[in-house]
Amino acid sequence: MSHTVTSTALPLHPPAMTPDAQVGQSSPLGATVVAGGVNFSLYSRDASGIDLLLFNEDDDARPARVIPLDQSVNRTYHYWHVFVPGIPPGQIYGYRVHGPFDPSSGLRFDPTKVLLDPYGRGVAVPRGYSRDAAHEPGDNTASAMKSVVIDPRLYDWEGDTPLRRPASQTIVYEMHVKGFTRHPNSGVSEETRGTFRGLIEKIPYLQDLGITAVELLPVFQFDPQDCPGGRVNYWGYAPVSFFAPHQAYSSRKDPAGPVDEFRDMVKALHRAGIEVLLDVVFNHTAEGNSDGPALCFRGIDNCAYYILEQDRSCYSNYSGTGNTLNANHHVVRRMIMNSLRYWVEEMHVDGFRFDLASILARDSSGHVMSNPPVLLDIESDPVLAGTKMIAEAWDAAGLYQVGSFVGDGWREWNGRFRDDVRSFFRGDDGSLTHFADRMLGSHEIYQHKEREAEQSVNFVTCHDGFTLNDLVSYNQKHNEANGENNRDGGDDNKSWNCGVEGPSDDPEIERLRTRQIKNFMTVTLLSLGLPMFAMGDEVRRSQNGNNNVYCQDNEESWFDWSLLAKHADVLRFVKLLIARRTLRDLGPERRRMTLVQLILNGIKGWHGIKLGQPDWNDHSHSVALSAVLPNDGMLVHLIFNVYWEPLDFELPQAEAGTPISWRRWIDTSRESPDDIVPWRKAPKLAEHTYRAGPRSVVVLWARLGDKASRA
Repeated sequence: MSHTVTSTALPLHPPAMTPDAQVGQSSPLGATVVAGGVNFSLYSRDASGIDLLLFNEDDDARPARVIPLDQSVNRTYHYWHVFVPGIPPGQIYGYRVHGPFDPSSGLRFDPTKVLLDPYGRGVAVPRGYSRDAAHEPGDNTASAMKSVVIDPRLYDWEGDTPLRRPASQTIVYEMHVKGFTRHPNSGVSEETRGTFRGLIEKIPYLQDLGITAVELLPVFQFDPQDCPGGRVNYWGYAPVSFFAPHQAYSSRKDPAGPVDEFRDMVKALHRAGIEVLLDVVFNHTAEGNSDGPALCFRGIDNCAYYILEQDRSCYSNYSGTGNTLNANHHVVRRMIMNSLRYWVEEMHVDGFRFDLASILARDSSGHVMSNPPVLLDIESDPVLAGTKMIAEAWDAAGLYQVGSFVGDGWREWNGRFRDDVRSFFRGDDGSLTHFADRMLGSHEIYQHKEREAEQSVNFVTCHDGFTLNDLVSYNQKHNEANGENNRDGGDDNKSWNCGVEGPSDDPEIERLRTRQIKNFMTVTLLSLGLPMFAMGDEVRRSQNGNNNVYCQDNEESWFDWSLLAKHADVLRFVKLLIARRTLRDLGPERRRMTLVQLILNGIKGWHGIKLGQPDWNDHSHSVALSAVLPNDGMLVHLIFNVYWEPLDFELPQAEAGTPISWRRWIDTSRESPDDIVPWRKAPKLAEHTYRAGPRSVVVLWARLGDKASRA
């Protein structure tokens, strides 16, 4: 009689194998709580045997139970499975996988290592976790991360669902869960600093700021020891699981605590009207190159999970981190899809930003495909319909797909917006025409796709690189603290220190830096596209010139809450700018439309200091743009003067030459509170020209038909 079970449904009473374990089912993968116990299923094509290990504590030196899986009984095709009755949610477990260790053939089995379940919904990390022990010869049971059985049905969502906010109404705030509240001056209780719970306590700040979505740096369980020189991996781009929330981000230390606390955070953010986007890393893992540790994938099915070189002992490295996930392999593709569905269906997230997303276009040989299966699966999956998908459309091996990323549903981090806007405000020759195009949705990049402007995610700064304060304070990176002799991090930052490298006591330098920051924020939030800015840029957060703080889990990276008072003028400026961007100040009947949508329908033309005469010369550093807001019955006029002296700009008049009654909303050359005013309180101008200060942005508006009185 065959013990192979072909049904995909889990029986209430599986057939007996031993008194404490039964045959189980191949589907679903992972650890699934069903009536009477838990079903375990794991894919491994070349394994000769697998042991399921059950633990009482995460740091146990030996398992409480070892359940050997017999390939003649517990294997269906390449799926190893077993049903264990009587164990509850919260059970800690892991695997030992037997098979040949033959790197030249791509096989790296090592039954002395305890391995995570690739589908594990929770991860337990012992205090003595050791990355080295997962690489060095010998047993690593006590120091290994282990998986946790999670039953997603036990949580009460209280009616919560993803918000599905239109992209045209979205403003993204990129942030680090730990860094947001870890600083001692955060006002968050000591027990919850740097956790999902701590973020919940700061939701009122996010509401007051006005952003509509948080984009969280990686929250999947990662290896904090995946960092050279004994430092800490702070950013989290070192995943070991694609289903489990990072344990250290939970104030709860029980096995199921991180999962429930993450859900509490999502539910609380949704109640505040804020979407949750996750920065996901499906391009590599923390297992590194051929000298890396066996934590999960390499010890289970190395040939399936990774792209290997022709020399099968070597890993392809399109990620710059030592290995590359084999995303278009059918097993890995299924895992990615199941992960995304899990985070949407069971964790209620609203979208994803895919780190180095172009890697997902590569096949098992590393070649770029025109129709990558995994990307098309993600875009066409009905479960993910309506979920925001944002691609970082490049990889570390030189593949750059901004404007040409596959599919119709993806939005893209627009790295050219970042670079061209930085160049323009630095005063680079030849930057004006590119800047103008970035303001209007990067038409030259995206026109062939006939997509809405929000396909372009517009940003000037993000976690990777200078903060906005440092962009205007440093000409060179200062990464000495990273211990790599300042070799790490990007060298071409297109930054300008405004005359002094680093902090300055010169009030003129400080005024210029503040003005430049307001210029960058104005362009980011008023340009056509989906705007994003980084945590703390609204209060001039600094990293002391370090443009690669991936290993700085300290005050250099954390949000310093004393900056709210120190740079209250910048914070006020950003709040008012966001309020207008979302039309929050115009009442609920107008919130369906944004300023930039209205501008898109009413571009009147480009100007120089003379109306209708823009100077597109490579040495030009100023331009103006006028537009009609037909639904509001308004005109807007934007002036960008990056010249080092003030310039007088003619203002548009009505058709018959009748002066228009212009109002000043923004002038970044003015001191607060005159740098920006509430939209409806903008003061009227008496003149028919406007003097724009050096290196400034001006935004004026007028009501159609509201004519100025003649002198």
